[in-house]
Amino acid sequence: MKRTLQFQLAILLLASGLILLLPVVILSGEDAEESVRPGINDRFLDPELNIDEWIGRFEVESREVFAARREVLKACGIKPGQRVADVGAGTGLYTRLFADAVGNDGWVYAVDISPRFLEHINGKMREENVTNYTSVLCSDRSVQLPPNSVDVVFICDTYHHFEYPQSTLKSIHQALKPDGTLSVIDFERIPGKSREFILKHVRAGKEVFRGEIVDAGFQLIDDVTIPGLKENYLLRFRRE
Repeated sequence: MKRTLQFQLAILLLASGLILLLPVVILSGEDAEESVRPGINDRFLDPELNIDEWIGRFEVESREVFAARREVLKACGIKPGQRVADVGAGTGLYTRLFADAVGNDGWVYAVDISPRFLEHINGKMREENVTNYTSVLCSDRSVQLPPNSVDVVFICDTYHHFEYPQSTLKSIHQALKPDGTLSVIDFERIPGKSREFILKHVRAGKEVFRGEIVDAGFQLIDDVTIPGLKENYLLRFRRE
């Protein structure tokens, strides 16, 4: 955790005539940010995480972003030779698609907070002989990518899992090259319309998330319509 130490007058002992300078820890803006959903990612940190269970949830035709994966890939505008960060890579569904799309001259970063998911991705990539990727263990505040390192950041059904969205968005902004793009897929959260699971699990709707991202230094460039996405939406932004 980054902290800035500043020495300031803390205690004035009048009786002895002594002035003691004590160190006071001043939190930086990132560290001062409070969690918007404490513990939301705890289960993904479990060293006994059952990968097969999550493959059964993530890579099935009944999941919109799986069934519409080809249309989503096209909408993100991935080009050969680009460097793409799949943030919240999970079981690696889109990581594999991106690795194929960018080709041998491109690179993909599979970014996740779960060591077990990254272990699975590494094994799957070895099986398929995919070498143009790197797995990145992120923190709850940063995607842990170098500045100006990627052309595209992709976040699928993961933004609502950002426990510290301001800090994480700042790290994404820094990781993107100038004019780099950010694609975000998340759930429509509409009281009275959305499923109870979504209302309880997702902390806010599209307008709130869009506002947070714009406030972090991104410009909305498209609210993409994909016929296969009913409960999900896809927003595309450009780094300002």
